Amino acid sequence: MNDIFANTETMQENEHPRFYTAESVMRGHPDKLCDLIADNVLDECLKHDPASRVACEVMATHGHIIVAGEITTSAKPDVFNIVRDTLRDVGYDPKDYQIDCYIHDQSPDIAGAVEPELADGEDEDTLGAGDQGVMVGYACNETPEYLPMPVVAAQRLVTLLEISRMTGVIPDIGPDGKVQVTMEYNGDTPVRITTVVISVQHQPDTDLDDLFEKLKKNIFPLAFKGMPADDVEIMLNPSGKFVQGGPDADTGLTGRKLMVDSYGTFAPHGGGAFSGKDATKVDRSGAYMARYIAKNMVAAHLADRCQVTLAYAIGQAEPVMVDVNTFGTCDACEDDCLAAAVRKAYDLTPAGIIKQLNLTNPIYKYTAAGGHFGRKDFPWEKVDNMSDFISYIQ
Repeated sequence: MNDIFANTETMQENEHPRFYTAESVMRGHPDKLCDLIADNVLDECLKHDPASRVACEVMATHGHIIVAGEITTSAKPDVFNIVRDTLRDVGYDPKDYQIDCYIHDQSPDIAGAVEPELADGEDEDTLGAGDQGVMVGYACNETPEYLPMPVVAAQRLVTLLEISRMTGVIPDIGPDGKVQVTMEYNGDTPVRITTVVISVQHQPDTDLDDLFEKLKKNIFPLAFKGMPADDVEIMLNPSGKFVQGGPDADTGLTGRKLMVDSYGTFAPHGGGAFSGKDATKVDRSGAYMARYIAKNMVAAHLADRCQVTLAYAIGQAEPVMVDVNTFGTCDACEDDCLAAAVRKAYDLTPAGIIKQLNLTNPIYKYTAAGGHFGRKDFPWEKVDNMSDFISYIQ
């Protein structure tokens, strides 16, 4: 058991337990299927034209996939085959779906605000924000991923369910499913996982008791490794059968799993979805940059928890707000001092963020499912030397 749990019995008596819940969903969940399709379209555009402007929305329902949005690019994405390939990869038969595509160019008003005509000598890399909005990044020292423990547990469970299905270790599992992890906290310390809810699609003749035993043997030990889960209540398919899944059972839309994509109930969300948007849309790039800054502050031991909030106005390059909240866990300086240091140490313009995090690379299909944060191969998850930042703290 990790040292973080060693002193839970010595907590002050006046600290009342609190409970937090995190959720994650499988790739075949209708909403996640839509996110995957949208990000695959984005990646295909970026492969051939890194300057592509993409705002792709997808709807999936019984026998029907609709792709719509604004795309300005020199690439020629084959949307119909992208949809078919994504359906097949997730575990659905493309022949079961009619595909409609309604794509047009980006609004000239938005395009002119994002990339205005430049005066002589003006920086060609200047980009205005693709929209107004608020973006939040969060990090804490509960796990090696610098994420809250129930968030990590939920993501692990979904990843292991996917692997077990694709490798045939548990062939009864279907492509659709979701998990929910509830954890008890004493103060800011995670004490124990109390309840896990798993709803997963399965074959018509699957025995749920047998499926539970397979999950108990192959998934739970890995999912909860290093976590206090000795007394957890696990509920498998509490509604009973889950045979019909995916778009046949429920309509899906892009951007409808915002808290699954980010930090659950541990941090607020600005409201802007991530998937299907290129990096000039600060809904996405700003959220990635805020996470990058928050994670690096915690990794540098400046704080135990950190929330970074950015706000932008459409067409304007610099953020209209930078806020840092360390929840009283930073001894180096006050939060307003940290916010001022963030403005000095980081280029928070869309162009600066895109350059810092290399966001013109076609990597977005990997973000669409399993959470946008916590996986070290994403550039916004990189931990850097913070000496330059620390030099700005006064």
